[in-house]
Parts: sequence; C-alpha cells; structure tokens
Amino acid sequence: MAQTAKPVQLKPQTVEAFDAYIREAEAGMKQTLQGNSFLWSDAAAERAQQVRGGQVAAQFWSGKGPAKVPDGLIHDWIGTAFVPGTTVGDALALVQDYDNHKNIYKPEVIASKLISRRENDFQIYLRLLKKKILTVVLDTDHDVQYRALDRKRWTCRSYTTRIAEVEHAGSPKENVLPADTGYGFLWRLYSYWRFQERDGGVYVECRAISLTRDVPFGLGWVIEPIIQKLPKESLINTLVATRTALQAKTR
Repeated sequence: MAQTAKPVQLKPQTVEAFDAYIREAEAGMKQTLQGNSFLWSDAAAERAQQVRGGQVAAQFWSGKGPAKVPDGLIHDWIGTAFVPGTTVGDALALVQDYDNHKNIYKPEVIASKLISRRENDFQIYLRLLKKKILTVVLDTDHDVQYRALDRKRWTCRSYTTRIAEVEHAGSPKENVLPADTGYGFLWRLYSYWRFQERDGGVYVECRAISLTRDVPFGLGWVIEPIIQKLPKESLINTLVATRTALQAKTR
C-alpha cells in the first residue's frame, strides 16, 4: 500500500470544514424531529412503499455525491429498513448490546466493547475492518447518546472521538498509529439513528456522515473504491445486519 498511496495527516482546515458541515446538518435534523417528517423514508411515497415492502432504501443525502472540502471528502448517506414483528424496545436492546456488536456486525466489526454507560449515554470501542482492493483496520472510540421523543420514537447520535489505523493487525507486529495519521480512509464518522415503532414493526433509519481524504491524482483506482463505495456498503450492511439480528430474536 505504501508504494501506491502515501500516508497523510488530517489538516485543521479539513476538520473545520467537517465541523461546519455537521453544525448545518444537525440544525436541519432538529427541524424534522416533530410532525410527519420524523423518518426520511416517509418523505417520498414510493420510497416509503419500498421500505415497507422489505427493501433497504439508501442514497446520498444531497443526491449529488460526496461534498468536497480542503484535502478531504464528506460522505453523507441515509438509509432505512423496516423490521416487522418487533418493538422499539427490542431494537434498542440489540443496538445497545455493544459487547456483542462483533457478532452482530461481522465481518466489518472485528472487536467491540462497552467502555462505560450512564443511563442512555455510552462510550464504546470498535475495531473495524474496511476491505475494498486494500484492507484497512481501524481502532475507533465513540460517544453515543440515545434520547426518547415519546414511547415509540427514539433518536441516537454517535460521534467518533478517535480513529486510528492499525498496521499488521492481529500479528506480533501490530502497531496502532496515532489518531488522524495514516492513509486517511476514515477520519471521522458521525451517525444519527432514528427508531419508530409502527405498522406492526420498527423502522430503523441511519444517517452516516463520514470524512475521508480526497482522491490523489493518479491513484483513483486504489483510493476511490475505498472512500466512494464503502460508505454506502457499510450503511446498507449495518441496516441489514440489524434487521437480521432482530428477526432472529422474534422467531
């Protein structure tokens, strides 16, 4: 990998642009917490019908692709899945079982651990595997907050507080790099979940906003599949795995 892509350092101006994007995105999310627009999937009749019929709907939030920022790209995806025959309590119990995420969300989650919990606030650790032409292993720490709007509607916000690339993972030569250094395939990952119990089941929705390096000239064939395709694939895989695990509990 070192022969095809050089290590990079996350720059302050890249973080500033991401933080500004998040502020604007979160302001928009607050406006949709009340009324009939709680779920993105309900905003279009065809999309709502697809999700209710068992499909996982997912797209760029803007519909236009990643947002370019100085020395980086922001990937903003949203997706929804419907899980019949389950409750919002079941869904929350599953996703809050962080010690078991390594089983629920494998192979992308290699290791998982609950670090601390205070009521509906969690600190967790996940070791992630990203594989697309190249294989990248990441140690990640997350702050996660759950909030109830009412008995059948919950939200969740998850921020990465550390993402560190791991060289030679699982071997005696394993080396965890300092955060914000390395190949830049994932600098930040902020996830926003919504859970709603209705129609005889639970809608599980996730908006995932991630920050990666930009695509260096001449290395698109190596870098682009990782940072362009993986965000969507990871989101869909997460929603499918959540649905599969919930359905297994209802059988």
